[in-house]
Parts: sequence; structure tokens; C-alpha cells
Amino acid sequence: MDLDCLEQYRNFLLQSHVDSRLIEFHDNHRLCMVSIVDLLPDGLSSVYTFFDADTPRTSYGTYSILWQIELCRELGLDYLYLGYWIKANRKMRYKTNFQPLEVLIDGYWHLLDPDLL
Repeated sequence: MDLDCLEQYRNFLLQSHVDSRLIEFHDNHRLCMVSIVDLLPDGLSSVYTFFDADTPRTSYGTYSILWQIELCRELGLDYLYLGYWIKANRKMRYKTNFQPLEVLIDGYWHLLDPDLL
């Protein structure tokens, strides 16, 4: 979403028929990351996370998932949906650190073989 226009932003993140939450993460009163999650009847859906790219080696994506796992536990939800995963995209690689990992293929959930990662 580097160069997208305001309308694309609205369509992607703001037009939803589910309970969406915008979660801000601060470090010493400095905003460093924002996660957008959808609250679903059986879990959370991680929609999008963006962060301060000028802070090297922070693992914000991993932290966000760990925080969302804990929120699922607190709310008694069974699932955390990590959103899109593209194997060749190095920025999405951190998602594979969370096992067991299932993928939706042709409308059915399948356990992803860790050897295929």
C-alpha cells in the first residue's frame, strides 16, 4: 500500500461488514505499529499490519501475531486467521513460524506440511 490513494485505502481497510478493530502499539508514547483485525464469531482475522520501517530488526509482525494469539485466548476464540500468505514474499515469511498452519484451498482447510515451506 505504498502509493495507493485514499479511496483504495478506504475500500481495502475501512469498508467491512464485520467488527473491525484498529490496534495501536506504542513504545514510550511513540506510535510504532498499527494492526487492523476483524473480530469474528470463532476467531480474529489479521487484516493488515503496518509499522515504522525506520526501526530495524524489530519483528513487529511476529509481535503482532503473538499479541493476537493472546487476545484470542482472553476472548475464548479458537482461531487466528493470519490473512494472505504468499510463499515467495519474504515479508510474509514470518507467518510460517506459527504452527500448526492451515491454508484454505478450494474452500477447504488443509494442514500445511512444514516441509513445503
